[in-house]
Amino acid sequence: MQHDMPGNLISIGTDIIECVRIAQMIEKHGEVFLQRVFTQKEILYCSSRKAATQHYAGRWAAKEAVLKVLGTGWAKGIQWTDVEVVNEVSGAPVIKIIGKAAEIAKERGIREVMITISHCRAYATAFATGIT
Repeated sequence: MQHDMPGNLISIGTDIIECVRIAQMIEKHGEVFLQRVFTQKEILYCSSRKAATQHYAGRWAAKEAVLKVLGTGWAKGIQWTDVEVVNEVSGAPVIKIIGKAAEIAKERGIREVMITISHCRAYATAFATGIT
């Protein structure tokens, strides 16, 4: 499928995580972990879902994929909450970037980051594209 979209693909990123790893982090560190990694909107969304752990894992993978698009990893003062996954009314995930991550995106000429997320009981994966 082809999209009529202004701009060019500048970079890509992908990530996969075992859902059980996220479940273990939540069990071990609770709210401290959730608030360090996820925004309040993400916590409200994920905790309201039947398979909450899978949704948290999907957002974790999305954040990792976005940082690969930026080419930084978790360096240069970026916070986990600088990258937020929100959902459109249709359910499609959308990336919002703030703080240091937004500064780096601007420096690299990245105008938008598109994301797709998939998960099952065992794994969550995300694929991100940076668009100029």
